[in-house]
Amino acid sequence: MGKLIRCLTTDATVMAMVVDSTDIVSKAEQIHQSSAVITAAQGRLLTAASMMGVMLKGRNDTVTLKINGGGPSGVVMAVADSEGNVRGYATQPIVEIPLKPNGKLDVSGALGTDGFLYVLRDTGGKEPYIGCVPLVTGEIAEDLTAYYAQSEQTPTVCALGVLVNPDLTVKAAGGLLLQLLPFCPESVIDRIEKNIASLPPMTVMLNEGLTPEEIVRKALDGFEVDILDEYEPTYRCNCSRDRVEHALSTLKADELLSLPNETGVVETTCQFCDAVYTFTKEDLQELLKKNSENL
Repeated sequence: MGKLIRCLTTDATVMAMVVDSTDIVSKAEQIHQSSAVITAAQGRLLTAASMMGVMLKGRNDTVTLKINGGGPSGVVMAVADSEGNVRGYATQPIVEIPLKPNGKLDVSGALGTDGFLYVLRDTGGKEPYIGCVPLVTGEIAEDLTAYYAQSEQTPTVCALGVLVNPDLTVKAAGGLLLQLLPFCPESVIDRIEKNIASLPPMTVMLNEGLTPEEIVRKALDGFEVDILDEYEPTYRCNCSRDRVEHALSTLKADELLSLPNETGVVETTCQFCDAVYTFTKEDLQELLKKNSENL
């Protein structure tokens, strides 16, 4: 199970979050059977969404991150709730491209850089908040940093990492998010910059067995830190047969009855968890009957 902690320096100048998302990204890989570079890209976005989710104020609020960079991955999406539980998918889960010259997976090559990062927050109002920034690098962490700087005017440091084994399973995944709070003095900024410059990559620290608490204290070396919240986020899809029925019920009668294939059934597959829901002609007729009774 994943672990996410949210912290605040005792002088109230820096908020920090660290998540070990290894189990989350592993579950996503198992569901989507993605190639290594897509596992890395999807895993980074899932990790970021999980941390952004716990910053939501309402219990039923959600945040959606979507990247459409024009690369071979197509659209990559992640949706998180206020406890950091998250789900996601890539339009093309299998992409094979060469490694970078340094031997690392080419996430930006898979995602592309000619596009945008979208952030949608659904807080129960009539219209969700939508933020959008051009992609900076396509590596996701830098793009989120740019989003916070441009759309929310919040100085932010973001580090994301996914380490994929040769057999395509996930060895380690996690993320760090630091935000400087209003009236943060220059001395604090200088200290944070020095700490981040000396901080090993997330996957290295996790692979060495460091806990989220140990990682956040390395990132905030020189500060007194209070742990505000702890979460155990998972990869969690909220699809159900009832939700699919509700979606089908929005169709007109002739459209609904024209859906069954040559075997007489309708099959719908959830993009987030690959669950398959099957409806027979009789099921559709019963659905129409329910709709007419509710009018």
